[in-house]
Amino acid sequence: MHRRSLLAATAALPFLSAARAAEPLPSLNFLVPAAPGGGWDGLGRAIEQVGVTTGLVARCQFENLPGGSGTVGLARFVTTRRGRADSLFVAGASLVGAAIASKSPVSLKDVVPVARLTEEAAVIVVPASSEFRDIRHFAEALKAEPRGIPIAGAGGGTVDHVVLCRLMTVLGRKPLEAQFVSFPGGGATQSAVIGAQVKAAVAGWGEFSEQVAAGRVRALATSGERRLHPDVPTLKESGYDVTTTNWRGLFAAPQVSGAPLRALVDFATSLRAAPAWQELLQKRGWDDAFLTGDDFQKFVARDQAETEAVLRELGLA
Repeated sequence: MHRRSLLAATAALPFLSAARAAEPLPSLNFLVPAAPGGGWDGLGRAIEQVGVTTGLVARCQFENLPGGSGTVGLARFVTTRRGRADSLFVAGASLVGAAIASKSPVSLKDVVPVARLTEEAAVIVVPASSEFRDIRHFAEALKAEPRGIPIAGAGGGTVDHVVLCRLMTVLGRKPLEAQFVSFPGGGATQSAVIGAQVKAAVAGWGEFSEQVAAGRVRALATSGERRLHPDVPTLKESGYDVTTTNWRGLFAAPQVSGAPLRALVDFATSLRAAPAWQELLQKRGWDDAFLTGDDFQKFVARDQAETEAVLRELGLA
């Protein structure tokens, strides 16, 4: 089952027309397990932007700790934020896969689900000067000589990696034949592509949408069910049966429960109901994938089981 179909089964929830009453929070401390500029960091900063301007939280602080495709930051959060109700961890699908692929001793099982907020398709981009003019040209070259095309993305087992591996499988090549180059965050990946240090990259659409609009990179295809840009086709419509998306959300520290946990869930619920949040989703190309409580906890458990099966199929676990 593709991640998109799994999300579709749980994301069709009635939209909240008004924010639930929630007491404004004095402060929130976010740990983002990646360098600035990537999808997790982008989500955290978006939450700050909307949360502060709408009065849901007075101030936000951030700690960015890249490494291990998110597992280094997760380990820090688990060991140093235990019981702290003012702390939130930003993560999602890519960390699920990275923890499995790296056999990390920590996973999302070690933190407390608060809210799934967004879903986003990945995009395959190349430098503006690239010889690859479209996805077909790129795919043909990748099939012929995968080792000659270094492709940037987040670490092994992440959604970026899974999209590439699925494309390799569709092309009749072994997933691990691809020359996948791991970077610690979206900012580093952007620099590598713009500077032509690599021939392509796979990343979240939101990480490259501004670069695409500015003409600094060329988008070849996205991995979702629908187009995110009128001139950028999906892999599926281009003849490559690859549909994979990336969910992102918030997690509380271990031992946070009861009223403090409910306050964090109420914050996320009110954030999602704010018109400014819905406008931001549309601007970033993020889909609303809101889920809280037991439903979110069950979703994370299912996603871990499904991701492990997918990674085994691709030879990544």
